[in-house]
Amino acid sequence: MLIDTHTHLYSEEFDTDREQLITKAISNNIKRFYLPNIDSESISRMHDLEKKYPENCFAMMGLHPCSVKENVEDELKLVKEWLDKRTYVGVGEIGIDLFWDKTFFKEQQHAFKTQIQWAVDFDYGISIHCRDAFDEVYACLTSFQKLPRSIFHCFSGNTEQANKIIALGNFKLGVGGVVTFKNSGLDKVVKDISLEHLVLETDAPYLAPVPHRGKRNEPGYIMEVARKIAQIKEISLQEVEEVTERNSNFIFGK
Repeated sequence: MLIDTHTHLYSEEFDTDREQLITKAISNNIKRFYLPNIDSESISRMHDLEKKYPENCFAMMGLHPCSVKENVEDELKLVKEWLDKRTYVGVGEIGIDLFWDKTFFKEQQHAFKTQIQWAVDFDYGISIHCRDAFDEVYACLTSFQKLPRSIFHCFSGNTEQANKIIALGNFKLGVGGVVTFKNSGLDKVVKDISLEHLVLETDAPYLAPVPHRGKRNEPGYIMEVARKIAQIKEISLQEVEEVTERNSNFIFGK
């Protein structure tokens, strides 16, 4: 089966047709959707979706770096309360984002490291968000003696960076719609890196693959990502499905 390791299906962009999209995806053998949290405002919507599709939708708990503001301690406290309260499949999405704003960089570092430690404590995998911050994220990761199983979500770096991440151990690279973009350079990375290190994702509703680029991303579009990887590596679509499913199971234990 195809597994979407990173999707925000609970977001408002899907309020008009969420059920139809999920049903259609499931019928096309896209049967697992991993839901990273954003912040306190997204938790209830995420939980509601998981409750409606307990065999298909699986929630993570975490604080997104773009939601790290002055109230970071309040947000982190809520994340920890939920982690203590119930079971999740992972901690995410967490990391550092310096694309829009560097104001809360120190707070982002603190939140990232705190949540990494929680993942270690709970034996959960993590979903890492990294934008314009590879060196900063890498520095945080290498400050730990023990790291959790991890997906470097929406990987957009080069082959050298990919190998640095893989060398940390128990890391997979999340590949989504960007691999279909003509000048992204991600096709070269995918060609250079073993399929054993890759997982599939959409990041829906964002980053729709070609030929849907610029539109709302949807669960079913993960097939375009899988086809592109098969084409780049000159292997069968079935092999992409089987290996990336195994890689996803390694991270999330399902």
